[in-house]
Amino acid sequence: MSKHEIKVALIGNPNVGKSSIFNLLTGMNQHVGNYPGVTVDKKVGFCKLSQTINARIYDLPGTYSTNPNSMDEKVAISCLLDKDDIDFPDVVVLVADVENLKQNLYLYTQIKDFGIPMILAINMADRMKPRGITIDIPALEAALHTRIALVSTRQKMGIEELKELIINYKKLPLEKVIDINRIDPTYFKTLKEKFPNEELGKLWMVISQNFEVIGALRKVEIQKEHIKTEAEIKKMQQRETILRYQAINHALKDTYKVTAVGTRALLDKILLHKVWGYVIFMAILLLIFQMIFYVSEYPKGWIESALGWVGTWIGNVLPEGSLTSLLVDGVIPGLTAVVSFVPQIALLFFFISLLEESGYMSRVVFLMDRIMRPFGLNGKGTIPLISGAACAIPAVMATRTIESWRERLIAILVTPFITCSARLPIYLIMIKLVIPEGNYFFFNNQAVALFLLYMFGVFMAIFSAWLLSKFLVLKNAFQTHFIVEMPTYKVPLARNVLLTVYDKSKAFVLSAGKIIFFMTVLIWFLQTHGLSEKYRNAEVHTEQLASQYGWDEDEKEHYLLSYRTENSLLGNMGKFVEPVFRPLGYDWKISIAVLGSFAARETFVSTLATIYSLGEVDVEEGEAEQRTVVARLQQEMRPDGTPVFNLATGVSILLFFASAMQCISTFAIVRKETNSWKWAILQWVFMTGFAYLSAFAAFELIKKV
Repeated sequence: MSKHEIKVALIGNPNVGKSSIFNLLTGMNQHVGNYPGVTVDKKVGFCKLSQTINARIYDLPGTYSTNPNSMDEKVAISCLLDKDDIDFPDVVVLVADVENLKQNLYLYTQIKDFGIPMILAINMADRMKPRGITIDIPALEAALHTRIALVSTRQKMGIEELKELIINYKKLPLEKVIDINRIDPTYFKTLKEKFPNEELGKLWMVISQNFEVIGALRKVEIQKEHIKTEAEIKKMQQRETILRYQAINHALKDTYKVTAVGTRALLDKILLHKVWGYVIFMAILLLIFQMIFYVSEYPKGWIESALGWVGTWIGNVLPEGSLTSLLVDGVIPGLTAVVSFVPQIALLFFFISLLEESGYMSRVVFLMDRIMRPFGLNGKGTIPLISGAACAIPAVMATRTIESWRERLIAILVTPFITCSARLPIYLIMIKLVIPEGNYFFFNNQAVALFLLYMFGVFMAIFSAWLLSKFLVLKNAFQTHFIVEMPTYKVPLARNVLLTVYDKSKAFVLSAGKIIFFMTVLIWFLQTHGLSEKYRNAEVHTEQLASQYGWDEDEKEHYLLSYRTENSLLGNMGKFVEPVFRPLGYDWKISIAVLGSFAARETFVSTLATIYSLGEVDVEEGEAEQRTVVARLQQEMRPDGTPVFNLATGVSILLFFASAMQCISTFAIVRKETNSWKWAILQWVFMTGFAYLSAFAAFELIKKV
């Protein structure tokens, strides 16, 4: 039996529970992609309505009106304009919040003018009784010329009724809520005569918003005599707004009653307080940061241990050779580099989803906008910057909450300046190497150095954001106005939270993970292959020295690793670029470690350990292990007898890693989120260039002291 498919578009203001309805209708039968040419998420799901009818459901980005202020709002409206598009909906379901019905209905009246069958889904119906809300559904349906479904996603109420309305969408009335001709009768009469086959609502939106539409409306050539001046259009828009709210007020006058007062005002008074609001927010952020920083270490450790065991098992089962080396030293570390980030990403988006679902995130955005705006960011850039202290990858992904592409791009470009956890092992080792122990006033010298490095990252992020806000010019950029709705407080739905975490984690693994995996394997290839005679005869050379000096097996293995790395393709690259890094105080060995760290910052220490024949070193194992590494590196001398790791070189390394974007994972996620190699490359060039100059200046100044 063949099945009929109905295309359904879900639309509504932000924070009305649209995604909750989408999740209930589709379950796990959904996927996320991008709209053609933009990075706005496109969520599509499938729902079985009856034995013979299915639904293809599109979860459109949240928007307040058909007057788009951001890319995602523009995308949402574009989907409802082109009748020739294969995804043009058969029916639109507008989702409204029962406590903000008046505001939500403004968008409803606008889309009603498009001539598409519409259903009004009033969500959060379970809150009607506690809030003293009563609705005369039949009377409201008559006033709005539609059918209404009372829905509660929390109690899973009204979904079947909504499905039934979708099935019978052809019976829905197409009558408009307002007569748009009343805005300017003469003008609209002329438009109707000129374009008799077009909906006046669509024509008016194209004219008033200068909207670039596709498909059927592209054929509409609006002549010069039909173009209004900007001042005239604004006056007409004011009349339109008055007409719509007059109609909404009339529809709600006798159909929608509120007799109770909730606790929302009291909570807002506390959480939006000009002092305590910030204190509470900082406390919440501290808790989230601690959870991400510490809790993620356990699953991350389990993942790394499990994949390490797999690598060991493969190494024991398969004979030595290129294939075994590829799997053990290339593929397994590549998988580890991708999968080990998932716990941090999942935790971050878990907490962000909790804040969004509860209604608190909108309050955060409102609080922080006043502080962030002078630096070219808005309130929604707060979470990405703070979470960057754990890992830049989920932090960059968290910028998706920023509507303005310009402000989101600024946040993406400056977030990697924030000191992430991957820099910490390098900081600890270098500080112990070059910063003398002792106290400055009541503070430990080494603790002060670590604090200054973190503050340096914060300063650079804010300063860079300010510079970009002054000089960054984007094609088709528009001036944004900060608009945020204060939704009602509610207990987050576990289903919605888990689906959000799943979608974001999956997007990272399938998109950025490909690039990370490839680059990790490439680094392995360069480190394990060489063209010189020295590389090919490494084992013979090591055996000769072992016999001469009486080395044991561990000493032989350590020297072989070091010698092979020195003469590998990566080693040759290190020697080749040594002249570039020599002004910073780095020899070819440090240069190799720096090159290797572009795969992941934390590999710097382990690469040094290999090159200097220190064996396998994990700086997170403990203080004793760190002291061992420090003691051995302190013994390394230059040909002139001076220490390799002196104060000038150490500070140079610290400043370089504090500024350079030495993380291929971050590079990959920036390329994905911007949908452009241009911004990822420009970011890498700027940060690395600044890192080089700051490291050079520090080395030259300190060595003269």
